Amino acid sequence: MSSIIQLLPDHVANQIAAGEVVQRPASVVKELLENAVDARATDIKLIIKDAGKALVQVIDNGLGMSVTDARLCFERHATSKIRHAEDLFSLHTKGFRGEALASIAAIAHVEMKTKQDQEELGTHIIVEGSKFVSQEVAVLPKGTSFAVKNLFFNIPARRNFLKSDTVEYRHVVDEFQRVALAHPKIHFTFYHNGSEMFNLPPSTLRQRIVNIFSGKTNEKLVPVQEETEIVTIQGFVSKPEFAKKNRGEQFFFVNDRFIKSGYLHHAVMAAYDGILKDGAQPSYFLYLSVPPNTIDINIHPTKTEIKFDDEHALYAILRSSIKHSLGQFNVAPVLDFDRDSNLDTPYHYKDLEGATPTIQVDGNFNPFSEEKPSKQFTSYRKPEPTANWESLYVGLKQDTDEIGHLTFENEEVTSSLFNDEEVEHSVHKTYQIHKKYIVSSIKSGMVIVDQQRAHQRVLYEQFLVNMTVNQASSQQLLFPLNLFYSSSEMELIGELQLSLMNTGFVFEENNTDHIVISGIPVNVTESEVSLVLEQLLSDLQDGIPESSFSQNDTIAKSMAKSLAVKTGTHLTEKEQENLVNGLFACKDPNVSPFYKPTFITMRVEDLDKKFAL
Repeated sequence: MSSIIQLLPDHVANQIAAGEVVQRPASVVKELLENAVDARATDIKLIIKDAGKALVQVIDNGLGMSVTDARLCFERHATSKIRHAEDLFSLHTKGFRGEALASIAAIAHVEMKTKQDQEELGTHIIVEGSKFVSQEVAVLPKGTSFAVKNLFFNIPARRNFLKSDTVEYRHVVDEFQRVALAHPKIHFTFYHNGSEMFNLPPSTLRQRIVNIFSGKTNEKLVPVQEETEIVTIQGFVSKPEFAKKNRGEQFFFVNDRFIKSGYLHHAVMAAYDGILKDGAQPSYFLYLSVPPNTIDINIHPTKTEIKFDDEHALYAILRSSIKHSLGQFNVAPVLDFDRDSNLDTPYHYKDLEGATPTIQVDGNFNPFSEEKPSKQFTSYRKPEPTANWESLYVGLKQDTDEIGHLTFENEEVTSSLFNDEEVEHSVHKTYQIHKKYIVSSIKSGMVIVDQQRAHQRVLYEQFLVNMTVNQASSQQLLFPLNLFYSSSEMELIGELQLSLMNTGFVFEENNTDHIVISGIPVNVTESEVSLVLEQLLSDLQDGIPESSFSQNDTIAKSMAKSLAVKTGTHLTEKEQENLVNGLFACKDPNVSPFYKPTFITMRVEDLDKKFAL
């Protein structure tokens, strides 16, 4: 029998490897930016078009490559980062596998220009689907430029799996932010479709965070600093009052490498235990430095998962250091019964020296003087005499005689089709159970309504009608609201602005990092505006639906979820009746906007069966 096992050709092996290394344009951005950082660049430019589908270009001023290296870098497992297997346990670079460039070149058109500082001329290479098209000598500046065009041009199925430009762009921004946050000393610039999105000059870590997210971020940050034999922790966490619904601003870096770790995230949440609202997520930017031989990075091609030697100690140190910072900066409440806060010296008096008080004496004052100063009220004016009230009635005709002869019916005469005994007044009473369910009697038995889901259905249909049929009314605010958001969130709000205006929001202006709202929908209070928009941004983080109806539907669902009365809220009898009546006036009262039942009915026969022995 002939042999059937064969070695795969290189271009086939590269395409298979690309399936793990390159899932979307953001994967290319990550690999190219990390290569630029490893090349010791101090200025890195990222240029993308059509969210990276048409072009991803990274230009750096790093070390550059020789002619041999430029050709060799596209081969599988060709790397300058490691030499021996032992090097995997003392990694100081981002990349080490040697798979990224070979995988990218297998599924895209790649153009590379590179030059070393000591060389006079550089190298210009074009690769298309693992095939070298040309290699030329060119006059180039120091550093390397990678241009990746037409991603997945030879794998149409993979290209069809890509999401909309909005979603892919958001993933690219996420990868860019992760690399930029890990290296605040490097100048990063980001361009999308010819527009400058980020320009981050070299700065401190705190300033880099503020530059990326918004100027308002500065007041949210609480510094964290801890140094032990196992780990050195530094960075920032946010104050509890600035916690968000989503987990967009949560970053862990281990040895300047972004990682994801549910275990370490749990340690942060444990530090915030008792001072966060339910469902709220704190922001954190935490940098952990550990000995390279105590971690294993070689678990997944994306290198975002890391195995630690002593996870339990790391958990305890991280939780206690964050707890210490929150207490040190008076963010967490402190119990101290012996201390009287009234005796604390205010900050602006702390360093002042005591001065002798000055005394002012009135030498002319005589307590035994009998003369009293005359009181003169210059502003007092004597009111002018007004006419007598009786003059108002002068000239009126007094017809008392005519009024005296009139007769009135003492009893009200009403007619009824039925005798009073036959009329039975049916009073529909509603009852609230455990501040969660509303029970109301009906002809066949009783109906039990879930108050939160019912209110979601009522609000959902109201918002849909406002956005599609009627123009919603809005209430003007006395003082406009200023709400601050990151650049990606501001872009999302800009796309949703028309739909939000149909619900009743009035926007005065949109700046680069904040919006000004001067009017809000009638059924939204001023304190709920930020919660509603935050929930909406969280629900739409995977992209805005293409069709207008789907967009309106998503917004209506999100706002209904935010504004609906929550479980555990006490409702008056009138509110209960209005909610039940409003539910059964809906077009589809049976389910909530999220397709969960809003009420159940129990017939009298069902109750009888329960009591049958």
